[in-house]
Order: sequence, then structure tokens, then C-alpha cells
Amino acid sequence: MKKVAFVFALCLSACASASAQNAEPPQSPAAEFQKTEATTEQGDAKAQCELGVLHDEGRGVALAHAEAAHWYRKAAEQGNADAQYRLGRLYECGAGVARDDAQAAVWYRKAADQGHVKAQAYLGASYAVGQGVVQDYVQAVAWLRKAAEQGDADAQCILGELYAHGRGVAQDYAQAADWFRKAAAQGHADAELNLGLLYSRGQGVARDDTEAVNWCRKAADQGSGKAQYNLGAFYALGQGVAQDFAQAANWYRKAAERGNARGQNYIGAAYALGQGVVQDYVQAAVWLRKAAEQGDVDAQFNLGSLYEEGNGVAQDPVQAAHWFRKAAEQGDATAQSNLGALYAVGKGVAEDYAQAADWFRKAAEQGDAFAEFHLGALYYKGLGVAKDDAQAAHWVRKAADQGDADAQFVIGGLYERGEGVARDHAQAAGWYRKAASQGNAEARAALEKLETGDRGAAK
Repeated sequence: MKKVAFVFALCLSACASASAQNAEPPQSPAAEFQKTEATTEQGDAKAQCELGVLHDEGRGVALAHAEAAHWYRKAAEQGNADAQYRLGRLYECGAGVARDDAQAAVWYRKAADQGHVKAQAYLGASYAVGQGVVQDYVQAVAWLRKAAEQGDADAQCILGELYAHGRGVAQDYAQAADWFRKAAAQGHADAELNLGLLYSRGQGVARDDTEAVNWCRKAADQGSGKAQYNLGAFYALGQGVAQDFAQAANWYRKAAERGNARGQNYIGAAYALGQGVVQDYVQAAVWLRKAAEQGDVDAQFNLGSLYEEGNGVAQDPVQAAHWFRKAAEQGDATAQSNLGALYAVGKGVAEDYAQAADWFRKAAEQGDAFAEFHLGALYYKGLGVAKDDAQAAHWVRKAADQGDADAQFVIGGLYERGEGVARDHAQAAGWYRKAASQGNAEARAALEKLETGDRGAAK
């Protein structure tokens, strides 16, 4: 299975009714609605916005986003900043109006220009991801900073992301950590996770695996799938906590159940390996498929492997090739190598040496030893490529340098015969010896024959 990789991710808050700023103590829903409805008839913008909120949240009246949009618009056109922001949210979510990210950005800007903090945060986030506006990290930073300095946790977290990646500002992990900490202090789950990841890497803060786990756990306890997956990884690696595969599997499962693809891949891998759970290939296949269908490259490769071996699923080389191809097209070297091998033998796909050579080359260029060796073999035999002993020796040597015993034996033979390289018995013997030391019987026999022949020639 692949090593764990920790990444940051820009995020926008989920679409939901926005909370009113500086809201007054609530009345009974019916009384609140009646009072507000009476005031709106006088054209009061604040009352129109409040009536929109009641329809938006279904307080004292049936939930009706279209009606909310109607009242928000009336108030927004009178310059009410909160209504402008809320109308933008409806456009972004497609609630009560057709989704229109450009219109959302227009209304966010109107509210942001009046100092509305959440509108500033959302406008900044829109610039960060290029949603409804041309992507512009400098503008994103400008608007997010305005909101962040007023204490908006979402803005603080995203501003931290931009500092971590050096987008719109010079990369500065210390600044990233500072903004993540401000948001984390408000209980912002993504900020807690990101601060934990900085501690795990020693970026912007002194490396401290215990602090990394503590912050990650805070986010995981709030239900963050990303944090739950990463906490599982900490347990699996024994980083900041005692290594505990059962705990790792527990957190991977929590992440998986929340739809986190990495968690799904790793709980699937845990079932395949029997690591922290009872080995169960059927369960492995179930979870790996969920992750693979979300595009997780490791899961696609792992699911292909189950189909290739017939573990947890009926053995099916066509399905194996299908999933290896998906992973290979995302650049996974091992999947590219495996797909090349399937083309070379016509298993799950029609035999096609040219395709085999193409996929082996992609993997070989990433340093995959298996692919290097087999690409060399295709060059030596002239299968799918023009026969070229020099290229054969080039690629086989690369695999041999990585310790592949078969490649060491073959490069020894090329040196002994002078194929693709100058004949050199000393080099041949050296490579045969390397392969023989790994238990390659053919290399041991070739070495004995070479040394016997050299002794005979010397007499």
C-alpha cells in the first residue's frame, strides 16, 4: 500500500442559511413572523431582510427559499448589506433561484464593500477558487484579510491556506500557522487539522508530533473526515501516539463512513492486510470500490490488484485492467507497470506490445524497476519497439542499479556478450555476483561458467 500523504485543501463552508449578525434574542416563531411581516409592508429594508430569513429558515412560516430570495432582493436593492450577502448565498447554492456563481459574487461584493464580514470572507473565497469571478489570489488575500482581521474563522483558515501555499502572498508557514491558530481557537475544524499538519511537518512551528495529534484529534472529534483519516495515519505510523493499528482502523472507518476517499482506501487496505482488523477481502473490496469510484488513485490500483488475484471478488483480468488503467491515467507508476504487463501477455486486454512498451515507458520514466527491466526486454526482442540493444542495456541497467536480481543477471549477460555495451567480463562477473547474492541460480551458474572460462583462457 502507498505511503500516507498529508495535504491542505481550500474549503468553502457548506451551503446553509447564514446566521444573522448581531441577532436579537429570539421571539416565538409565529410572533416574530407576524411582527416582521407587518413592518415589511412599510418598505423597511431591515424588516424585508428579516422576513427573508424567516422564509429561508422556516421560522413561523413554511420553508420557502424562493420567497426568501424575493424579500432579500427587495432589501438588497435598498442597500441592505446583510440581504445582499444572503441573496448571494442563495445564488451560490441555487436555493430559491437558479444557481449563478457570477450573481453570487456580485451580491457578495456589494455587501463586502459595506464592510459585511461574511460577505468579505465569501468574496475572498470566490477569488481563491475562481468561482463566479476570474481566479485572483491577490484579490482573495485582500478580502480574506479584511474578514480575518475582524475575527471570521472561515476567512482566517483560508488565509492560512494561501500563506501555506504561497498564493497571492509569499509562502510563509509561520503566518499560515498564526492564522490557523486564530481560527482553531474558535473551534474551526479545518484550521485545527491544518495546524496539526504543520506541527507534524515542523512548518512554521517547531515539529511536535504530540501537538500534531492533539489538534488533529480536536478536528476529528468534530466529525472532520479529513482529520479522522489523518488521525488514523498517525496511529498507523506511531507518530505522536503509540503505534496502534486497531485505533488506526477505527479512525479510518470513521472517515470512510463520512465519505472520505482516503479513509475508504485505508480501511480497505487494512481489511486486505488484516492490519488492525480481521482480514476480510470482501470488506476490502467494498471500501476500495467506494474510494476508487471517487477517483482515489491508490484505491483504483488496490482494487485492480484484488481483481487480478481474485481476492474478495471473482478473479477478472478485464476488471483488473480497467482499474489499473484508471490509476495509470492519473500517473501511478505501479499501475502503469501492471497495465503494461497485461498488454504484454494479453491478459484482460488484447495483446499489444506497442501499448505494453508505452505503459512500461511511462512507469520506467518514474523509476519503476519492474517497468525498466521489461521495457529493456522489449527493446532487446524488438517487440512493440524497434530492436535496439543499446536501449535494452540502458533500461535493464537502470533496473539492475535498483537491485533487481533478474535485471542484474541480464545486464551481466549483455556485458559478457557485448550486446548494447562493450564486452567486459569484469562487469559481467560483477553483475552476476550481485544477482547470485540474492539467490538467482542462473546468475550463479553463469558466474561459475564465466570464471571457469576465463581461467581456461588464461592458461
